[in-house]
Amino acid sequence: MNKPLRRIAVFCGLLVLTLLIRDNWLQYVKADSLKNDTNNRRVAIERYATPRGDIIVDGKAITGHATTSGDFKYKRTYKDGAMWAPVTGFVSQAYGANQLESIEDGILTGNDDRLFFRNTLDMITGKKKEGGNVVTTLDAAAQKAAYEGLEAQGGKGAVAAIEPSTGKILALASYPSYDPSTIAGGSESDENAWKKLQKENNPDDPMLNRALREVYPPGSTFKVVTAAAALEHGKYTSADEKTETPLPWIMPGTTTPLRNEGNIPCENATLRVALQYSCNTVFGKIGSDLGNDKMLETAKKFGFTEEQFIPVRTTASVFSDDMNQSQTALSSIGQFNTAATPLQMAMVASAVANNGTLMKPYMVDELQAPSLDTIEKTEPEELSRPLSAENAQILQSMMETVVEEGTGKNARIPGVTVGGKTGTAQHGVDNSENPYAWFISYAKSGDGSSPVAVAVVVEDENANRDDISGGGLAAPIAKAVMEAVVKGKSGS
Repeated sequence: MNKPLRRIAVFCGLLVLTLLIRDNWLQYVKADSLKNDTNNRRVAIERYATPRGDIIVDGKAITGHATTSGDFKYKRTYKDGAMWAPVTGFVSQAYGANQLESIEDGILTGNDDRLFFRNTLDMITGKKKEGGNVVTTLDAAAQKAAYEGLEAQGGKGAVAAIEPSTGKILALASYPSYDPSTIAGGSESDENAWKKLQKENNPDDPMLNRALREVYPPGSTFKVVTAAAALEHGKYTSADEKTETPLPWIMPGTTTPLRNEGNIPCENATLRVALQYSCNTVFGKIGSDLGNDKMLETAKKFGFTEEQFIPVRTTASVFSDDMNQSQTALSSIGQFNTAATPLQMAMVASAVANNGTLMKPYMVDELQAPSLDTIEKTEPEELSRPLSAENAQILQSMMETVVEEGTGKNARIPGVTVGGKTGTAQHGVDNSENPYAWFISYAKSGDGSSPVAVAVVVEDENANRDDISGGGLAAPIAKAVMEAVVKGKSGS
């Protein structure tokens, strides 16, 4: 071969090599970024070319699909969308997706790598690709009771309910809510609906998942954590041992007494009486005496300071470190910096009900292929042991006294043992705004096991301030949720 031809051959070889390198770079290195590029319309068209799989509750789909005109053939629909939005989230042709619709998108669209073999087989046989299903742990009756209870109150609020023995989430309600169907398409009406839902246009912020993403001062419901700390750290060993609590009790380093609500029997009260009447002095002094480190240790065992992934991410609940004795006292009665999601407080009640063992909360039971074969199954997992079985049973007896004889009477269910704790948490500068009404509880079956633990928080800006209480506003909702679960378990 003469020299000019050799040069041309080498040059052509380099061109071919460059093309191969470029092709491999695009197919393997840049594939994911190109696939997810917002300007790649072909990906979006393919995404909506087939119906999505469904999200399942109690064996029934709470999602569906409808055909549309234009490039996108299908869009998502929802049954009782506002009730289920805190569980499903949304998927929209224009605005993307969130929560389960986003996290499990691969299964729902059929694009998950675990469906590769099936998709390949379908291509060979000419069968259209289908999406898989997400089977949740939710209980439809409990969710309905939770949502309708919040709706009846007319304010804002949230409910979280857990099966203590497994960590399965049975209810997850937030109010006000929104119907994800109204923003599922890409039309002008979807755009208008989206604008109306944004916080800058709607101060009620209906798209906020208050059960998972909002933290509230838990008020007196946090006294259950403080009681657990007192028992676990050996400050007191029984529910009926008198505490060392003078009245008035002056917070350390200050001249300020910690006050109780009304004329209640808190001086040297037992833990049982203190929880029954919700004595600030008793639990504030316990927190101050134990100190920040021990209180923080116990709070962390219940899940505070850590995000949870259920698999949707939750906001971390707050119990501060580096507090002085007075700040620790206030934090130990659910004030100062202490803040919790409703799911977190349901976890507190759940751990007590489950004899001291806190199970990791989750709301996806299994992922299914389009054939309904199980791709992945969630197994219950222990998260921590905030207190011993013996101390948990002491605390159960105290919480049951609250419902039978104390501030939680509105949660009583005939023939069912219920334990609970009310809370009325300060809101606004110097408690200038209407407080939050809280209630946490659990129900027991005849064999001593607990099928459900619940946390409810209600924000009612329009209520008469004197009428706001955990027992008055939140306890009836918790009762309805517990009744729904107990009836379902008994088959009645």
